[in-house]
Amino acid sequence: MGAHTAWGIKGPVEGAQERETMLLWLTLAVLWSTPCWADQIYGNAKGTYFSSNRDNTNDISGIRMFVSPIGIIRSVQLRYGSKWSRICGLRGGRSTEFLLGPDEYIVGIVGSHGIYIRYLVVFTNMGHWVPFGKKSGYTFTASPSDRGKILTGVFGRTQLLGIRGIGFKWDYPKTVPPPPTP
Repeated sequence: MGAHTAWGIKGPVEGAQERETMLLWLTLAVLWSTPCWADQIYGNAKGTYFSSNRDNTNDISGIRMFVSPIGIIRSVQLRYGSKWSRICGLRGGRSTEFLLGPDEYIVGIVGSHGIYIRYLVVFTNMGHWVPFGKKSGYTFTASPSDRGKILTGVFGRTQLLGIRGIGFKWDYPKTVPPPPTP
């Protein structure tokens, strides 16, 4: 009798190795495809992790940035409804805030970074925008992958002087149901 197996003509050991290799390549291909990437961090991913806590009843109604005297963004604070969240990042720096109007949402971010995050511009669905910090370094753009999603939180890494890397959480607004799935 030949070396036939349920998996093909090769012997059981040789066939198992090929299956494991193929499974490894398939897993890597799926993990590196765009829909499977973990949330993206812009800038440097070194340092202490931080993440905002999402409010389960209110959308973001404001954003506050704290910028150091040398132009590094030290921290971010989000306002949900009428209450400010805890500060995400390091304490200190000059604060600047932007309050959103009724039915206004953050729908895009442009920023720049070197060793630290230096600049963030917040864009809304009403065409308003506000810059924080000073543009220098490498530029990035962040926006939701699906139409209708808005900024719902931030996360990133801090180290010594400020935020080294930042990422953005996007989801549908609490006050508007998500669009129907085709």
